[in-house]
Amino acid sequence: MKVEARIFYLVAVFAVIMSAIYWVMTALYATDQKAEPVGIVALLLTGGLAFLAGSYLQFVSRRIEPRPEDREDAEISDGSGELGFFSPGSYWPIGLAASAALGGLALAFFHIWLLVLAIVALLFTVGGLVFEYHTGPSHD
Repeated sequence: MKVEARIFYLVAVFAVIMSAIYWVMTALYATDQKAEPVGIVALLLTGGLAFLAGSYLQFVSRRIEPRPEDREDAEISDGSGELGFFSPGSYWPIGLAASAALGGLALAFFHIWLLVLAIVALLFTVGGLVFEYHTGPSHD
């Protein structure tokens, strides 16, 4: 995870540098000689969020054993093996996307009743996705 942490740190530094450049350029080329504050704040917050993600990944990378991606002496075969179980034919992600789109539509038009309906649909589809392969407690 050290590689990912470095990438996020680079994005954070880039966003902060671009924020300073954006500040100077909008102050120089604006008609009223005022810097545009929304873009500056957005770039600074982007840098802060990238720094937050990078520091979390660096924190986690210290507490786990190095992955093949983090070792200089790793071979391609070191990363082989099972990565997890991925459902081959689940329809729940379609319902999840539809309920999230319904929530976005409700927020765009600010219909509270539709937002409540979207949240209920979102909770239902998340529950269906999580418990899709749940068989219940085993009675041994």
